[in-house]
Amino acid sequence: MSSSCCSTDGTCSTGTTGRAEVTEGVTTTYAVSGMTCGHCEATLTKVLGELEGVTAVDVDLHTGRVTVTGATEPDDAAVSEVVDEAGYELTGRA
Repeated sequence: MSSSCCSTDGTCSTGTTGRAEVTEGVTTTYAVSGMTCGHCEATLTKVLGELEGVTAVDVDLHTGRVTVTGATEPDDAAVSEVVDEAGYELTGRA
């Protein structure tokens, strides 16, 4: 028997329903201009991922959106600062 309570089909053997017992956090999406390639995506993922409390970053080059997930609401000023320092422009929340 596997040590995980979750099967490969997404069901959970603990009798609970819904999601695994992991807190998802707060997700905030920003509009960012100036992103054009995979390097842009990697750079923003790295710099935003280093912010305190950030647990995940998703960069979508095609829409110009960057989604930041963290335990709490992100500090917009800190997000804007690291985006600007990386050479891009945060134009607001999307």
